[in-house]
Amino acid sequence: MAISAPVFLWALTIHEFAHAWVAHKCGDDTALYEGRVSLNPLVHLDPIGTICMLFARFGWAKPVPVNPYNLRNYKRDDILVSIAGVAANLINAIAFAIIFGLLVRFSPRSGLFLEMASFGVIGNLGLMFFNLIPIPPLDGSHVLYQMLPTEMKPGYRQIAPYGQFILIALILMGVTSFIIGVPVAYLTSFLLQAALLGV
Repeated sequence: MAISAPVFLWALTIHEFAHAWVAHKCGDDTALYEGRVSLNPLVHLDPIGTICMLFARFGWAKPVPVNPYNLRNYKRDDILVSIAGVAANLINAIAFAIIFGLLVRFSPRSGLFLEMASFGVIGNLGLMFFNLIPIPPLDGSHVLYQMLPTEMKPGYRQIAPYGQFILIALILMGVTSFIIGVPVAYLTSFLLQAALLGV
């Protein structure tokens, strides 16, 4: 818990901050007015999600409010706001990989920090790939919705009220871990090896 909780909390914070910041840049200040364009973890914490993070090693933050009517270009900006979070987690994972490589080279006996850095890679990639699953309300569902033909959008939108229940069922059955486990493992290995070679 001492290793994973702070790192995962930061991953959630940077994810939600990116959503809020890009929404602001695209014309919607809803999140800005609610204080969500911030790197302060406290403004993003969800009480139940935090408890789950501490005791079940899985959690979530409060969703960033976005008013689509304020976006300058609804289709384009909805995609940009949605992928901002996963892009932030990818950048964060790369940063942790670089830190891991630097620690191995200059402070190889700093075991705790090495574990935190490696978990930083795994945790951010896990959050990134999880949010790419195209089931509402995850980020991937917004991207898929905008890419669908117009005639298919109403049918896909009908899934939204049941999305959370579908996700819970998939998590409990271990389907989500199976789906994201392989890409997380491969990309983690690639980033850490690249970081070690780079330093």
